[in-house]
Amino acid sequence: MSDEPQPKKPRPGWASHEPQAADTPDDSRDDTRTDAAGLPRSNESDGEADGHGEPGPASASATAGTSAKTGASAKKTAREGRRAALKARRTGWRRLVPTWRMVLGAFLVTALLVVGGFLLGYTLVQIPAANALATQQANVYLYADGSVIARDGEVNRENVTLSQISEDAQHAVLAAEDRDFYTESAVDPLAMVRGAWNTLTGKGKQSGSTITQQYVKNYYLRQEQTVTRKVKEFFIAIKLDRNQSKDEILEGYLNTSFFGRGAYGIQAAAHAYYDMDASELDAGRAAYLAALVNAPSQYDVVAHPGNRAFVEKRWNYVLDGMVDEGWLDPAERARLTFPVPKRTTLSTSMSGQRGYIVNIVKQHLTDNKIVDEASLDAGGYRITTTLQKSKQDAFVESVDDNLMDRLDPKNRKVDTYVRAGGASIEPKTGKVVAMYNGIDYVKQYTANATRRDFQTGSSFKPFVFTAAVENGSRTQDGRRITPGTRYDGTSERPVQGWPGPRYAPENEDHEDYGDLTVSEATDKSVNAVYAQMAVDVGPDRVRRTAVDLGISPDTPSLDDAGPSIALGVASASVLDMTQAYATLANHGKHTPYTLVEEVTQNGRDIDLPERRTRRAVSREAADTTTSVLKGVVENGTATAAQTSGRPAAGKTGTAEEDTAAWFAGYTPDLATVVAVMGQDPVTAGHKSLYGAMGLPRVNGGGAPAEIWGQYTRDALEGEPVSSFSLRLQPGADESQPPAPDSSGGPSSSGDASAPATDAPDDGDTDSGTPDDDGGSTGDDGSESQGENGTGGTTTGSPTGDTGDGGGTGTGGGDTTGGGTTDDGGSNRDELPGPGGLSGALDGRRWD
Repeated sequence: MSDEPQPKKPRPGWASHEPQAADTPDDSRDDTRTDAAGLPRSNESDGEADGHGEPGPASASATAGTSAKTGASAKKTAREGRRAALKARRTGWRRLVPTWRMVLGAFLVTALLVVGGFLLGYTLVQIPAANALATQQANVYLYADGSVIARDGEVNRENVTLSQISEDAQHAVLAAEDRDFYTESAVDPLAMVRGAWNTLTGKGKQSGSTITQQYVKNYYLRQEQTVTRKVKEFFIAIKLDRNQSKDEILEGYLNTSFFGRGAYGIQAAAHAYYDMDASELDAGRAAYLAALVNAPSQYDVVAHPGNRAFVEKRWNYVLDGMVDEGWLDPAERARLTFPVPKRTTLSTSMSGQRGYIVNIVKQHLTDNKIVDEASLDAGGYRITTTLQKSKQDAFVESVDDNLMDRLDPKNRKVDTYVRAGGASIEPKTGKVVAMYNGIDYVKQYTANATRRDFQTGSSFKPFVFTAAVENGSRTQDGRRITPGTRYDGTSERPVQGWPGPRYAPENEDHEDYGDLTVSEATDKSVNAVYAQMAVDVGPDRVRRTAVDLGISPDTPSLDDAGPSIALGVASASVLDMTQAYATLANHGKHTPYTLVEEVTQNGRDIDLPERRTRRAVSREAADTTTSVLKGVVENGTATAAQTSGRPAAGKTGTAEEDTAAWFAGYTPDLATVVAVMGQDPVTAGHKSLYGAMGLPRVNGGGAPAEIWGQYTRDALEGEPVSSFSLRLQPGADESQPPAPDSSGGPSSSGDASAPATDAPDDGDTDSGTPDDDGGSTGDDGSESQGENGTGGTTTGSPTGDTGDGGGTGTGGGDTTGGGTTDDGGSNRDELPGPGGLSGALDGRRWD
C-alpha cells in the first residue's frame, strides 16, 4: 500500500465545487450519474469488487441505496442553491414587493375577516326602536274647508301615507336622491366609497347613502357623523330591506326628512313653502322641495336669495332626472318655470285666534272622550273643526271695526280693560262656525268665549219668559203669562209671592213704567217685571229651562239666584249662551254644539260621539219667545243689530257695575252672542267699563249689537234671506187688561179665585208651518199647569220649584250673589247706583 494519501470517498450529497467547462454536459457535473438503464453509478466502488473489478451482489445493492439518497440530497441542495441565487438577485426595492404567495395569503385572511366581521355585525346589530324625534308629530287643526288653522307640538311634522303624496313628489325625491331605489339593494358600497372620495377631494360633502340608509339615519339613529353610527346604519339598512317593502321605506323617508323652515316630512314642507297638501304638489314644486333635502337652509331662496343660481341648477338636475327615468314628459318639463316659494305662509304658531282655538278644541276632545290628553300630547292627529274660515275672519274684522279700533289705551286707562268674546252656531246642526276669544293669545291667554266668570245680565231674561210659556205659568192673580200679559213696571216694587226676604229691584235710572205688557217690558228690559215673573214661574223652573236650552248646569250662581235669576246674576259662558239661543232659533229643539267635524290619526278615522237632537222646550214656547225678542231688535234696546239686514231676534244685557255688556241674537240661520268685558290686565279682576271708547258707558245695545250686526251681515252674505216661521202660544197676540187692583200691580191681588183672562186654546195664532215633530208640546192650559193657575201667593223656594204653593225654601238677599244692572229704554242699559242695581232688602241695598 502506497504511503501517498488516498482520496476520500465523497459524503452523500457531496458535489464538486470545481468549475466545469462551459460545454461540459450537465450530467458530467454530477458525481452521481445514471446509466442507460437509469441505475446510479459512481467512479468509486462502495463495496468490494470481484476479481474482475465488478461489484458483487451485496455491494451493488448497497451502492444503489446510497446512490438514491445521494440523488435526493443533491436535488434539495440544488433547490436551496437556486433560492439563494434568487434571493441574491432581490435587492433594493424588489425586496418590498410581496410574492404571490404573500398576496394570496393576505387576500384569504382579509376575506375571512370581512366575512366574519359581516356575520358578527349582522348578528349583533338589531333594528332599534325609533328615536324620539322621529316619532314626534304635531297635531294639525283645520278649518271646515281643510285649510290649516294651527299646528301644535314641538316638532312640525304630519305623517301621511304614500297615497297622500303626489306621484310627482315621489318621483322628484327619487330623482334627487336615489334613482335606482326600487331596483338596488339597501346599501351601495361603491357609492359610499365614491361619496367619501368626493368629500376628501374637495368636491363637496357628499353622501353615498341610499334612501334606505338615510331613512335609517333619520328614523332609528342620530345625525352625528361617526364610524359607529355608519356601521349601525349599514347593518340596520340591510335588515330593514328584508323586513319592509320599498314603498314602506320610501313613505318613511318622506315623512322623516327635514326640508327647512322647521318642517319635518313632505306634508309639513308643502304647507311651509306653498301652503298646500303634499297630494297637490306638481312637478315643479315637488322638484324644489326635493332639492331642499340636499341643503335645507341654504336652498331656501327666500331666506338666501343669493343662492338662487345654485338652487335652480339643483332644481333642473332633479327635473332632468325625472325625464331620464320616464317620470316626466319632456314637453311638460320644457314648460316648467322655477316655482318661487311663498315669502310668508300661513303661520302655525299660537298667535292671534289660533292659540285660543287649539286649546278650546283640545278641551272639547277630552271632555267628550274623543281623544285623551296623553294621546293628544303624543301628537299625530288631524282635527277638522266646524269653524268656517270666512265666518271666523268676518268675526275678527267686525270686532276690530266696532270695538278695538275705537280704543285709545294710551290716553284712556279704561280702554286697557276692554276684552271681547263671541261665538256663532248654526241652529239646525249645532256646529260652531266662528269664535272670538281675545285680541291675541300670546298677549291675553284667557279664552273669552268659554270663560264663566262674567254675569250675563238681562240677556238671561228670555229664559224666564220661555219657562213661563213652557210651564203655562200664571201671575199671582191667576192670569196666564203671554206676551200681552200686563205687569206693574214700577221701579223698586217688592216682588209678591216670594217667601224670602223683601226683594225690590230697581229699573234703569229708577224709571217707573206703570202697567205695561211683557213684550214692552222685554223691549225696555224692565227689571221689576222680570223679577216678578221669575217668582210667578218659580226660580227652579227657570233654571231647568235654561239648562234644557243649553246653559251648563255648572254655571256659577245659577242654582242659588232666587228672583235675581231673571236679572242675569248667573255667569254663563258666551258659548253656552249661544247654544241656548240657538235652541230658541231651532224652534225649541236642542242639538249639543260641536267644534269637531272629523278626527284622524295617521290616516285612521277616530269615532266621534253621536249627537242627538232632542226637544228642549215646546215649539210654542220657543217661537213665542222669538216673537217677543224680534221686538227688541225692531223697537227696543238692540236696534243697532238691524245692520245685519235680516230678520233678527235678540236681547241685550249688562252685568253689574258695567263690568260686561252683552248682545245675544239670532236669525233663522245663525245664532251669535257677543260680550264686551272689563278686566284688569295685571290683577285679572273685573273692571267697570264706564268711559271706555270715550262713551259714558258700554251697554249691550252699543258695541256688542254693532259687532253682531256687521258680523251677521258678512257671515250670511250671498245666502238667501230667511224669515222666521213661528207657531205661537194661544192668545200670544192678545193684550190682557191689568190686574183688578192696578195700583198694587198684578201681584197685589190675593184673590185666589180671580179668573184668568187668557184666550182659549184654539190653535196657532200665526201661519207658520207645523212643528216637524208632529205637533205642539206646549202649554195645555191650567188643567196641566195647575200649580200657579189658581192665584194666591206663591211660596216656592228661591232655589226650588214653586210646586203647589207649599214650598218652604228660604232664599232672599243673602242667597242671590248680587243683582245686575240691565238695559232700559232708548237703546241704553240702565245706569246702576253706587252700590249696584239689585233692589232693596229691608231698607238696604242688596249687593
